[in-house]
Amino acid sequence: MGHELIGFLFPNDVHIHWTLMIVLYPYVTGLVAGAFIVSSLYHVFDREELKPLGRFALAASFCFLSVATLPLLNHLGHPERGPMVVVTPNFSSAMAGFGILYASYFLVVILEIWFVFRADMIRYAAESRGFKRMFYATLALGVYDTSEEARALDHKITRILAAIGIPMACLLHGYVGFLFGALKSNPWWSTPLMPVIFLFSAVVSGIAVLIVLYQLAMKIKGMPIERETISALARWLWLFMIMSLTLELLEIMTLAYEKAEEWEVIGPLLANQLSISFISVQMVLGGLIPLILLGIVVVMGAYMDDRIRNTLSMVASLLLLMQVLAMRWNVVIGGQMFSKSMRGFRDTYVPGMFEKEGILAAAAILILPFLLLVVFERILPTFDHLGQKTGDLNLDLDSEPRLG
Repeated sequence: MGHELIGFLFPNDVHIHWTLMIVLYPYVTGLVAGAFIVSSLYHVFDREELKPLGRFALAASFCFLSVATLPLLNHLGHPERGPMVVVTPNFSSAMAGFGILYASYFLVVILEIWFVFRADMIRYAAESRGFKRMFYATLALGVYDTSEEARALDHKITRILAAIGIPMACLLHGYVGFLFGALKSNPWWSTPLMPVIFLFSAVVSGIAVLIVLYQLAMKIKGMPIERETISALARWLWLFMIMSLTLELLEIMTLAYEKAEEWEVIGPLLANQLSISFISVQMVLGGLIPLILLGIVVVMGAYMDDRIRNTLSMVASLLLLMQVLAMRWNVVIGGQMFSKSMRGFRDTYVPGMFEKEGILAAAAILILPFLLLVVFERILPTFDHLGQKTGDLNLDLDSEPRLG
C-alpha cells in the first residue's frame, strides 16, 4: 500500500509496526475494567439504583475479558507462545506482568460469577431434567445449599472478591497506559499521565457500553428500563468523561505551553495528520457533544420524559465509545506517524480489509464478546432475579426435580 513520506525519516520509522490489533487491545481491556467497576458499585458500595445491572455488568466484564488477549495473540508471529508469559514469568518485563495480572484477575472474575449465580444454577437444575439438569448441577460443583446462611455467605464472599477485583481492574488497564508511557523514545507516549488517561477513558467506555447494552437488553426482553438506573449511569458517565477529557486536554496543553522540542513534531501531527481523528472525532464529535448531551440528562433529567432521557443517554454513549476508540487510534497509530528525527512524518495509515490485522479481523474480535454475552445470557440469565422471590431449593439428582 502506497503512502506519502514528509521530511527526514529514519528507515525504521517508515512503517507502522503496531497496527489495528494494538489499537483494539487497549479498547477491549478498557471495556473490561469499566464494566467491572459498574458491577462493583453495586456489589461493594451497595448502590441500589445499579442493582438491575449488577449481574449483567459482571457477565459483560467476563465476556470482554475472555476476548481481551485475542488482539495481542493475532498480532504475534507465534501466538502459541502467548501462554508462556504466565508459565515462565519474567518479573522485570511489563508485558509479563500483564500476563500474571490478567490470569489472576480472570480467576477473581470467574469466582465472583460462581458465587453470584450459584443459587440460580441450583434452581435451574432443580427445575430441569436430563442433560440440562446435569449441566447446571455440574456448574454448581456439588454445592446445593441454598439456605439463608449459605446465601449470606455467598454475598459476603462476592463483596470480598469484588473489592479485590477493583484495584486489579484498575491495574489491568492502567498497565496498558504504563506500557506506552514507559517508552521514553516516543515523546507522544512518554508521559506520567498516560496510565491515568487510559484508566479514566476505560471506565468511560465501560459505562457507555453498559448503557447501550442495558437498553437493548430491556427492549429485547420486553422489560422496563429503570429510570434510576439510567440516571445513575448517566451521572457516573458524565463524571468520568469530564475527568478523562480534562486529563487529555491537560496533556496537550502542557506540551503546547512548554514548547519543548517534541512539540515541534507533535503540534503539526495533531493539526495535520491527526486533524480529523483527534480534533473532529475525539474532541468535538466524541467529546464536546456527549458532554452537552449528558449534561442535559444529569441537570434536567428529573423534568425529562423517560424516552428522551434514554435516547440522549444512548446517543451520548455511542459517541463516547467512538471517542475512546479514536483516542486509542490517535495514541497508538499517531505515535508511530512521526520520526524520531523530529523532522519527518508518515502522512497516512489505512488498514487493509482482509489483512491478518485488518478491519475484518478487528471487527470479528470486537463482535465476539457480544456473542459470548448472548450465550452467557441464555445459560445464566442475568435479569431473572429482578423482583423474584426464591425459596430454599432441594436438589436430589436421583429424584424428580422440585422447588421447595
